[in-house]
Amino acid sequence: MTMAIQSIKAPREFLFRRIHSLMGFWFLIFLMEHLFTNSQMALFFTNGDLWFVRSVDFLRNLPYLNVIEIVLLGVPIAYHAIWGVMYMMKSKSNAFKSDGSTPLIKTGRNKAYTMQRMSAWVLLIGIVLHVVQMRVVDYPYKYQNNYYLAVGLDQGLYGLANRLGVELYCTDAIEMEKGKLTQIEQKIQLVESRLQERKEELSSISEYDPEMGMIYQSLHKSDFLKEHVKGLESRKLKNNQVMAVSKSFGNLELISVRETFRNPWMCAFYTIFVLAAVFHGFNGLWTFLITWGLILSGKAQSKSVTVCVGLMFVLGLLGMMSIWGTYFLG
Repeated sequence: MTMAIQSIKAPREFLFRRIHSLMGFWFLIFLMEHLFTNSQMALFFTNGDLWFVRSVDFLRNLPYLNVIEIVLLGVPIAYHAIWGVMYMMKSKSNAFKSDGSTPLIKTGRNKAYTMQRMSAWVLLIGIVLHVVQMRVVDYPYKYQNNYYLAVGLDQGLYGLANRLGVELYCTDAIEMEKGKLTQIEQKIQLVESRLQERKEELSSISEYDPEMGMIYQSLHKSDFLKEHVKGLESRKLKNNQVMAVSKSFGNLELISVRETFRNPWMCAFYTIFVLAAVFHGFNGLWTFLITWGLILSGKAQSKSVTVCVGLMFVLGLLGMMSIWGTYFLG
């Protein structure tokens, strides 16, 4: 006698929740890497290692970086955020007060459940503002082989720029570069005309022609100066601002973050943002371990809470180092 075993199809809601959980775990991995890298800025300002600059340059020079960012960061975070908002709209808090429709339950885990939802809103708003600031407003733009960033001038910037090999251009210096370009453009027509003449004279290349080499070098210098002036004029400088120029994206990213954390209000905003992210990530990790059946017994769940809280403290400390370490030391 045989018994047919009928397969049970998992509900779509179950699958969507599992994917939501996985995307949250992936976000936590990125958060750990991000805060560890950023924490190295404080070490730099105390004559420490150049880990931050090297790390940023390494990531910036990855092939297909835009595709990597969209696939490995944008899509997972967007999926987790969209489904998270849907869950938050359906959930009701009864950890701190109750409207009478549900019992008031003041247990630690129920409070953590409520704080998870509260931190999610902070995280959602913070990520949007963070991306707008770091990828649009204060993002170093590339022209030819250099990166350009408008930054506020202060005494500490002189020494930092010298240490990084970053050039600083004030408004007068930019006008001088524009003057050089005007002079070159007046001569470049003659160079281009001479180039056409030499091409007609040299029907076949049998040996190196020094004049042709000099002509192409002049044209290259002209093109470079044009792009250089474009970069210098890419942002309109405000009062007490200069244009920082470097071949290293990491150098200007370091200056950009320093500029952000010179403002105590921005430090306060990022403190709330980072603490919310760290709590959300590691409280979510504890839920992830249970959801995927990695911790089942009450004893294992209790111990895992201690581990998650410890990791939460360590990562939060790294985040505070990157913010307040830069504020006091940068």
